[in-house]
Amino acid sequence: MTQPSGTDTPPARGKRPKQGEPVIDRALSLLAVFSDRRRALTLSEMARYADMPAPTALRLIARLVAWGALERLDDGRYVVGVRLWEVASLSPRGHGVREIALPYLEDLFEVTRHHVLLAVRDNEEAVLIERLSAKDATEVAYRVGGRAPLRSTAVGLVLLAGADQQFQETILAKDPENEPGVAAMPEGQVRRTLSDVRRTGIAMIRRTVPSRTVSVASPIFDAQGAVVAALSIVVPDGSTPPNVLAPAVRAAARAVSRSLGHQAAVSPDVRTHSQG
Repeated sequence: MTQPSGTDTPPARGKRPKQGEPVIDRALSLLAVFSDRRRALTLSEMARYADMPAPTALRLIARLVAWGALERLDDGRYVVGVRLWEVASLSPRGHGVREIALPYLEDLFEVTRHHVLLAVRDNEEAVLIERLSAKDATEVAYRVGGRAPLRSTAVGLVLLAGADQQFQETILAKDPENEPGVAAMPEGQVRRTLSDVRRTGIAMIRRTVPSRTVSVASPIFDAQGAVVAALSIVVPDGSTPPNVLAPAVRAAARAVSRSLGHQAAVSPDVRTHSQG
């Protein structure tokens, strides 16, 4: 029988683990095989996707199950365990920001009644750490815990605009992501967009897949003035003009930033009581 090509090719029988590869790396590679499309996997599938001999995978999976990182279903397949989620929830960049931001997200949700998202940057992607959605809200592409590209999502553009120059150049030097339903922006357009995001505090993206939506996002700053998260709303395209949504998103993001200790510069157009 001909073996399938690509990532579906199983490891050769008797294949040994890569020389010098630490056990922890092999265990993590087994966890990394799970994705939105692969939420429950058999032992053989996990071994195949991790490019690992089945006996080695079995030993490591047994330890991961014992610790709670994996759970075994009645049909023999494995899923990610709750213990892993509990540990991840302790991340200060995730849970800490989420805990402070949640009341403001809830207020914004009451106004929009569609989707309100909160994301942080992890390496070269945005990770969604919260999403409030109405039952009848339009379909969106990303779930809590899911990863989104930086150049073709509103939260991603906000996080990219707030990153250091060297990181931005690294991202811009790469080919644009092939994000379904979003028009790819060439490098020059991305640079102009990032400049606009830094100037206005707003990023906007329209997409047609999985539904026609518009996303409006704004940055959240910490006490040192660094962008630590992005807050956005996603609504059906055409339901509300983005320029109407932008002030509400920006105000909510600023409120979260103040709760994190950020002191925004006062506009010269604002008069304080001490000025008479």
